[in-house]
Amino acid sequence: MGRIQLKQVQKKFGDVEVIPPLDLTIEEGEFVVFVGPSGCGKSTLLRLIAGLEDTTSGKIEIDGADATDLPPAKRKLAMVFQSYALYPHMSVRKNIAFPMRMAKMDRAEQNNRIEAAAKALNLTDYLDRKPGQLSGGQRQRVAIGRAIVREPLAFLFDEPLSNLDAALRVGMRMEISELHKKLDTTMVYVTHDQVEAMTMADKIVVLQAGVIEQVGSPLDLYREPRNIFVAGFIGSPKMNLIEGAEAERFGAQTIGIRPEHLVFSKDSGEWTGTVGVSEHLGSDTFLHVTVDGFAEAVSVRISGEVDVHFGDTVYLSPQLDLIHKFGADGLRIK
Repeated sequence: MGRIQLKQVQKKFGDVEVIPPLDLTIEEGEFVVFVGPSGCGKSTLLRLIAGLEDTTSGKIEIDGADATDLPPAKRKLAMVFQSYALYPHMSVRKNIAFPMRMAKMDRAEQNNRIEAAAKALNLTDYLDRKPGQLSGGQRQRVAIGRAIVREPLAFLFDEPLSNLDAALRVGMRMEISELHKKLDTTMVYVTHDQVEAMTMADKIVVLQAGVIEQVGSPLDLYREPRNIFVAGFIGSPKMNLIEGAEAERFGAQTIGIRPEHLVFSKDSGEWTGTVGVSEHLGSDTFLHVTVDGFAEAVSVRISGEVDVHFGDTVYLSPQLDLIHKFGADGLRIK
């Protein structure tokens, strides 16, 4: 249960088309991440699935049944918002119980579901506290708990970690991934953070201006980006994109090489450059190098600590079998 199909779904606000007609299938039990820059339509697409926005045209099917005109409450989906959307005057227990109370569920069944959700989310010791007494990560877990007790066909997450600090984001990322494995339920997750997408997803949907640029597993998108946009968006630090004479040498309009696929040397190499900014993280060193004849600086990722500083001359060599080639239309050259 939990298969979602979008068939030629379109969304307009007035005369402005924000989602051109698109097709997408989310299989049962998948963890699918919608990723893209701000304003690309990923949250709008999620809201269309949830029923919080009406489609302009097209069809949305949930487990084979037409849900296009169903109100949100009838779609059997549970949404987790960025803002948590908790009731501040209610305890954690009552917040989690709220959708079940609205459904007039038996009290004993409510308590069983609350206890199970609290155990899964490590909230058992906090059930009698108010949201104001919890950390950001704990509040987000309460919001997820409120979704779990509904036993939905699928969970919809709209940038749920955006309000958390970096350390909490990493922890919650792992918790949501573990929860997906435990529940084995379809999850659709929206983020602008491609690291979240790469680490959590079974399948990534890359969006730009409402258009699906590519759909695939994280490693598929990393290894074989369909076009320049996906190449530059997936991967951290992002891929170096080089035009001009160097690209022409490889029979392409643009070549791409990831920072981790450049071989660094202080003695010799194919490209000569000057170090600008160097970032020393201990486990990795990131260099931003101005290469002779290139229009833009090149990013380099080196494993471990390297003793280089601003103004040093360095040499770089791309791993030839890992160069990506793109044509004048921006599409990948096989």
